Amino acid sequence: LMECNACDLVRYCSIACQRDHIPKHLRKCTKRVAELREELLFKQPASTHREDCPICMLPHHLDTKKCTMLNCCSKMICDGCCHAYLFSGAEKHRCLFCRTFLPSGDEQIAKQRLKRIELNDPVAITSEGLGLDKNGDYVKAFECYTKAAALGDIEAHHRLAMLYHWGQGVEKDKRKEMYHFKEAAVGGHPTARHNLGCDELNNGNPEKAAKHWIIAATHGNDDSIKGLMMVFKGGAISKEVLAAALRANQAAVDAAKSPQRDAAEEHRRSKGTFW
Repeated sequence: LMECNACDLVRYCSIACQRDHIPKHLRKCTKRVAELREELLFKQPASTHREDCPICMLPHHLDTKKCTMLNCCSKMICDGCCHAYLFSGAEKHRCLFCRTFLPSGDEQIAKQRLKRIELNDPVAITSEGLGLDKNGDYVKAFECYTKAAALGDIEAHHRLAMLYHWGQGVEKDKRKEMYHFKEAAVGGHPTARHNLGCDELNNGNPEKAAKHWIIAATHGNDDSIKGLMMVFKGGAISKEVLAAALRANQAAVDAAKSPQRDAAEEHRRSKGTFW
């Protein structure tokens, strides 16, 4: 038997049978699709979109400044592993992950990045978009983010949502903004999840806002803790729920710590720069 591709509620013996039943089924199907989407949206992702450092296998810090993207393989390496590598006495002319020879100048770095982009590497394409975005070239940044999002990059979805929000490189579009925020949130992007919570609060839904903020807080997002404290004062969540979110938030922060990362942070503070 053939299933309805959208809701899986009914089965049909043939395409003709399905076609004849569409007028009767459409309303229930639409409702069920919305329910399934809601379930997916509020499901706790296993990890953030940043995942783990491929060297030490610890979760990445949410602060993107505390890791380095390698242009040769598009891997994100935490500062702790980079610091340990720099002071290990090992050969410094190879990539920590793929062991490719490191570029010796900006021209070679650009060639490596271009090669990854030509291979349709979504991380490299998003990284290119971030550079264009930073320089104010929002139109080209939008093109990069759109391509990377189509390839499944979660950060690209979040960046597209921000462009639609501010109307940079594209006309403001609330529907598309929310679509990309939701795609990013489902993929484990804590900031996108936090922004969805803010939108729900602005729409008069503190309970839904709290659901989003609990998920974001569990992944280490501190702004969501502030939001939860606010809705707690308004009576939307209980003291027990807030306490559980605080514990989960602290656990996420602790999971991203290591002696190597602490040493890297101390080096940054003392030298003014990591490298």
